[in-house]
Amino acid sequence: MLAEGVMEGRRIFANTMKYVLMATSSNFGNMFSAAGASLFLSFLPMLPSQILLNNLLYNTGQLVIPSDRVDPEALARPAAWDMKFIRNFMAVFGPVSSVFDFLTFWVMLALLHAGHTEFRTGWFVESIATQTLVVYVIRTRRVPFLKSRPSTPMLLVPTAAALVGAILPYTGLARLLGFTPLPAAFFLLLAGMVAVYLLLVELAKTWFYRTPRARSLRPASHDERLERRIRRRASRFIRHPLPGT
Repeated sequence: MLAEGVMEGRRIFANTMKYVLMATSSNFGNMFSAAGASLFLSFLPMLPSQILLNNLLYNTGQLVIPSDRVDPEALARPAAWDMKFIRNFMAVFGPVSSVFDFLTFWVMLALLHAGHTEFRTGWFVESIATQTLVVYVIRTRRVPFLKSRPSTPMLLVPTAAALVGAILPYTGLARLLGFTPLPAAFFLLLAGMVAVYLLLVELAKTWFYRTPRARSLRPASHDERLERRIRRRASRFIRHPLPGT
């Protein structure tokens, strides 16, 4: 019974970290994108009500993270909260998200010659798609789907949230929410951008966890943190030996 409780605690911590890593990197990327867009746009890139709706759909898609499967290696040893690891993860994956936001801006303005409403609608649809679907890559250190399958709710709910975001501009709520229908060409481009985005995140994830620098940034286990604490305290006596030694 005690062992089962320990394993359940590790599973809960692993799933909590999935949400923390995803939310921090995504929010950092969105803030950077909005700040960058304000430098060259003469209008708000997204209305406040649309930002709130985006967050609602995004967080609804993440409600099922507690039901997700956890890879065996994540349960093999205790883990500890590590702000340095979270900060570095955010610094790597946040800008990757922003790159595709700026690519969407270029598509809307240069290729589709979008007005204010079309631009906001396009970024809303792209943002909710990339934010919700990237969880399938970030949720595991393995190759997603091939070597680590999400739970059934985890597979369905985030995907449904992205689909709702794409369908909203074609419903009766579109005018109320400040949306407008988008051309089919946008969704063809969006499908390609999302595929490339997920592939790039997977490549960045592989680098992040496998390079020597990245391995040093992984969350430290309880034993490792204890060893560092002992070594740090002992260093005072090593540098300044006691009299008579």
